[in-house]
Amino acid sequence: MSFAELAYPSLLYVHMLLFVLWLGADVGVFLAGQHFRKRDIYTLEQRIALLKLLVLIDMTPRTAWALMVPVSLSVVALGGYWAVPIPLLIGAWAVGGLWLWLVWDAHQHDMTPRAARNRKMESWLRIGLTLFYLWLGIQSLAIGAPLAPVWLASKALLFGLIFAAAIMIDVSFKPVGAQLGKLLKEGSSDETEVPLRATMDRTRIWVWVVYLLLIFTSYLGLVKPF
Repeated sequence: MSFAELAYPSLLYVHMLLFVLWLGADVGVFLAGQHFRKRDIYTLEQRIALLKLLVLIDMTPRTAWALMVPVSLSVVALGGYWAVPIPLLIGAWAVGGLWLWLVWDAHQHDMTPRAARNRKMESWLRIGLTLFYLWLGIQSLAIGAPLAPVWLASKALLFGLIFAAAIMIDVSFKPVGAQLGKLLKEGSSDETEVPLRATMDRTRIWVWVVYLLLIFTSYLGLVKPF
């Protein structure tokens, strides 16, 4: 098998592996969050340890999400579904690399102005990518180009919706920082726990939306029903 013949299935495998890591690790994040909520079972110190583990596990889906952008476009190009312009393909890998650096640099310098700057840059980048994938999916479904297969155009649209829902996870989760600080300062009580629990409950709605969209998107990619 030549390099050209090996490139597409190999990249497709990487694409599938990223999906598995994204969804699988995200389930781990979800389960750790579920146990954090059980103040009747765990001490506050144990729950904080669970939260630290949650943040660390969360780096896996965030990494997979960033890499999925250049990998997905490369799969589309190598599979012959769209003659992706070379500048766009190079730009996708540059964006994926930048996004990956922003995610890990913010993690390494958490609770600093540098991390805040990185996360702000990341949020704008994700908004831009959301709009790109929504445009790609909607236009392709409307006129059959640049993605002709309906399943692939639908997948692009769903990927844009995944971006939007994932952004809403971070937006919904934002109050947790101040609420957690209050919990650590004042200790566990209804006054400190109830608002934190409410924020986590709101966030879980968007988490389930992401899970459902990921499952349906992967189904379209594998089965190609239309």
